[in-house]
Amino acid sequence: MDVVGMALSESGGSVLLHVEPEPGRSGVDALALRSWLELQGYGGWLLDEQALEQVANQAVAAAEPFSVAVAQRTDAAVAVQVAPDAMAATLDIAPARGGAPATLQGVHQALAQAGVAAGIDEAALAAAVAAGACQALVVARGAPAEDGHDAEFEELIPAAPDRTPRLDANGLIDYREHGDIVMVHTGALLMRRLPATPGAPGFTVRGDVLPAKAGRDAPFAAHLTGAEVSAEDPNLLQASQSGHPVRVPGGVMVEPVLRLAEVNIASGNIRYDGTVHVEGEIGQEMRVQASGDIIVGGMVDGGLLEAGGDITVAGGVIAHARLRAGGAISARFAETAWLYAGTAIVIGDMALECEMQSLNQIVVGASAPQRGRLIGGRATAMMLIQAPILGSPSGGVTKLVLGANPELEARCRELHQQLEKEQATQESLRKLIAHLGTAGDPQGVLGRAEASLEHALGEHARTRSALEDVEQQLALARNARLQVGVAVAGAVDLGFGRLQAHLRRDYRAGSFRVDGEGVLVFTDGSGYAVPVV
Repeated sequence: MDVVGMALSESGGSVLLHVEPEPGRSGVDALALRSWLELQGYGGWLLDEQALEQVANQAVAAAEPFSVAVAQRTDAAVAVQVAPDAMAATLDIAPARGGAPATLQGVHQALAQAGVAAGIDEAALAAAVAAGACQALVVARGAPAEDGHDAEFEELIPAAPDRTPRLDANGLIDYREHGDIVMVHTGALLMRRLPATPGAPGFTVRGDVLPAKAGRDAPFAAHLTGAEVSAEDPNLLQASQSGHPVRVPGGVMVEPVLRLAEVNIASGNIRYDGTVHVEGEIGQEMRVQASGDIIVGGMVDGGLLEAGGDITVAGGVIAHARLRAGGAISARFAETAWLYAGTAIVIGDMALECEMQSLNQIVVGASAPQRGRLIGGRATAMMLIQAPILGSPSGGVTKLVLGANPELEARCRELHQQLEKEQATQESLRKLIAHLGTAGDPQGVLGRAEASLEHALGEHARTRSALEDVEQQLALARNARLQVGVAVAGAVDLGFGRLQAHLRRDYRAGSFRVDGEGVLVFTDGSGYAVPVV
């Protein structure tokens, strides 16, 4: 390109292109002017494309000298952006155009001006400065708070039975038989407590501390029979006597085990604080009371058994025997007996003319899924009654009630009454506080009244939480069902709450339940459902 009559100069960080009139000057274009600037060492400056176009348009016919600023020297530009939650900061570096490049000191100054004081990634800063440019580069990160873990209890005797009922998604308790009695000796380690952790606080890139929520701590349960905290380690629980370990919330108890050949007139009635293991039978009208489990190797022939834990009978329960267990009851068969269980009743073969009540489920025919029978009597359970064959053509009416849990219902009523009393107490305290605030408090009662109200509000919240838990458990009763494995073969009166049905015809395998519209339906093995009239 012909640059005759053109010259460049610098002034105040700008490059000026001077144009003198030149007769016969050939055409000038902006691209050629750009190449000329680059040859003169200004390629790295910020070129003004519009100014170059202006020179190209005016230079050929210029009658007067003129000058145009066609390039600008700029230093590197540094910008810092902080995220709305202040958990990250990003860096933008616009490269220098003929001016001073970004420096580490300048970047740190920009971070400080943006309020970034923590979590800075020095390696990322150095790399960005060395590269001379970056865009939305994360150069600082905050750290979220890490909440602490609640105290945990690690059982050191896995075989110990657990008396804490656990419900599955359908509201059923996972019953299981414990088999042989597990024994431990004095000094045996039972459980390790893992204390709650305080958690680790976090921080934002601005240096603000994010507090952590400490885990909830919990000590070993108080008054654990047969167990004590180790003198050498306060987080270890050990046996203080030999016996049968039983898992309870927050600890393990060691129950002494009383072993007897039989319970009859010769042995007398048995009352024992622990577990009773009877190798043989329990005779007519003989009473066995135990705070732990009762295990019978033979039959219960008219005896009376009460256990705080489970009752396990290897033989049958007959002759108007009465069994009450805080946990589960299991037996090979039952005839004309009364059984009450806090969790489950499991009969291996047949239940004939029995009165059975379980707060969760009754399963008949557990070990005889094709021939087990539930005939006559009355069975009441909250969630499930299950039997292979229900009723008998030659027997009386078998009465079944589902969706019933008298203890939960009583607890629900009790909590409702407690809430009403607590609300009345709160109202009285509020009136007293309002009166003292208006009339004055010469006796200094206001502070105590406010503290009492705060305590009452806390108690009210705990009661409401307990009520919600009970109501949730009662709501599970809507999923209650009668499960028939083979057939309904006799007269059955079936009740689901207020819904009553008198089954007087045969049904094959299937289940009875109340559907979402409140209709009692029978669903057969293929999944076909019909209303039960």
